[in-house]
Amino acid sequence: MLHAMLEGTLTSLEVFFLTIIFAVPLALPIAMGRMSKNKFLSGLINVFLLIIRGTPLMLQLLVVYFGPGLFIRWLITLGFDVTFKWNRFAAAIIALSINYAAYFAEIYRGGIESIPKGQYEAAKVLGYTSPQTFLRIILPQVIKRIIPAMGNEVITLVKDTALVSVIGVSELLMVAKERQSAMFSFVPLFIAGVFYFVMNWGVSFIFQKIEKKLSYYN
Repeated sequence: MLHAMLEGTLTSLEVFFLTIIFAVPLALPIAMGRMSKNKFLSGLINVFLLIIRGTPLMLQLLVVYFGPGLFIRWLITLGFDVTFKWNRFAAAIIALSINYAAYFAEIYRGGIESIPKGQYEAAKVLGYTSPQTFLRIILPQVIKRIIPAMGNEVITLVKDTALVSVIGVSELLMVAKERQSAMFSFVPLFIAGVFYFVMNWGVSFIFQKIEKKLSYYN
């Protein structure tokens, strides 16, 4: 039992880290598009954010996994010769990455907009270009300000990895449920809870260290 649950934990960790790797950088262009002076672009991004943040993650997982197959089936009915094979794990990563990129983007936007306009003006007087101003002056301050909010979202992500079981990805909670049914015991679910707690404790510890390291003036 423990071996199977450790394998499920490994899958959960893979989903977690891959989502972070893709969602964190993807959120920045989304945030910049949301703040764009181009009304069409900012409006389009805003609609995207409303849809992603306004619908359940479980529904998004189902749409990403089953949606392409339904679209391919529709093309076949129209006479197109199309073959398609979708991977459950890849679908889970794509859905989670898009979902969390939307939430991270709003956190980024809040951090960027919290920087006083005077800092942009001062940087311009000093001869900094817009990219230099953002990368050298604005971004370091934004990172420091958004760490607590990012920590909360990352902790939520650890727990949300359990939702990938809805499309058949055999992660920790799914394995625990299978063992519970086979053993007629609550022990597998208790062990899964302990594993999730340990993972979240690790995330909280890391973010506390990062926050403390970035507290320059304390």
